[in-house]
Amino acid sequence: MGVKVKEINLERGMPTVDTAMKNLVNGLTTAKMQGCRAAVVIHGWGSSGTGGGIKAGVKKKLDSPELRGIVRDHAAGTEWYAKKKAFLDVCPQLREFNRDIDGNKGITVVLFR
Repeated sequence: MGVKVKEINLERGMPTVDTAMKNLVNGLTTAKMQGCRAAVVIHGWGSSGTGGGIKAGVKKKLDSPELRGIVRDHAAGTEWYAKKKAFLDVCPQLREFNRDIDGNKGITVVLFR
């Protein structure tokens, strides 16, 4: 059985928001083509204490028409507890990441269509 969950780290290399969004789209598209059922996106929380530009950009991009054909649903780490059961029903392998996701403001989980 192949890998069903892909980790996509948008913080690596401290990219600009634009570069991080390109990396997000490329990472999600590649993971979907590889047969992954979900992705754990690491975007960080930002140094301002209120959530950084990459975090805000990820939410906006995941809701955009551009990704409608790929993204089934997504949940920030802070929403994980409420959505966990539904996500695990689709992709049980996310259990392996549960401890890292639950309540983490710097992570978003994406389910693929």
